[in-house]
Amino acid sequence: MNGLSTKQIVATGVGAAVFVILGRFAALPTGIPNTSIETAYAFLAFMAILFGPITAGLIGLIGHALKDAIFYGAPWWSWVIVSGFVGFSIGLIARRIRIEDGDLTTKKLILFNGTQALVQVIGWVVLAPVLDILIYAEPANKVFVQGAVAAASNIITVGIIGSILLVAYAKTRSKAGSLKREA
Repeated sequence: MNGLSTKQIVATGVGAAVFVILGRFAALPTGIPNTSIETAYAFLAFMAILFGPITAGLIGLIGHALKDAIFYGAPWWSWVIVSGFVGFSIGLIARRIRIEDGDLTTKKLILFNGTQALVQVIGWVVLAPVLDILIYAEPANKVFVQGAVAAASNIITVGIIGSILLVAYAKTRSKAGSLKREA
């Protein structure tokens, strides 16, 4: 691979900016300290399917780092890393979904949601708490609860909003092999 295309670079920049905005202004508190219901992860999953693992991983890393730096004064690196992991990992199935073909089947939506749920659990229930303990010496009981709440809320928001975004986008694409009418 010869690096990122112009399209991927632009998608990374715009995606990171949207991630910051959604993370700050379209998030709901959960009652668990420093843990919110984040619509940014639905957008990240959508971008992962559109642009693949590298772009989505960068959107997660850069977007989360910027959000934390701007609104909290410094990035919380353990969760920044997991945001990158989530974007990258969901992006690994982009070629199997092939959203540009316009043929988003129930089977592809199940693949998307099964993958995102598995990735959220690995990322937020395992990686984030372990990194919180290793990097910041946070108490285990606190970070595993935060991780479980983050995973559950992200699975739900990506499952609903991410799926809606994919279905809506697929409807704008011509199905592979169809004839397009020119206006």
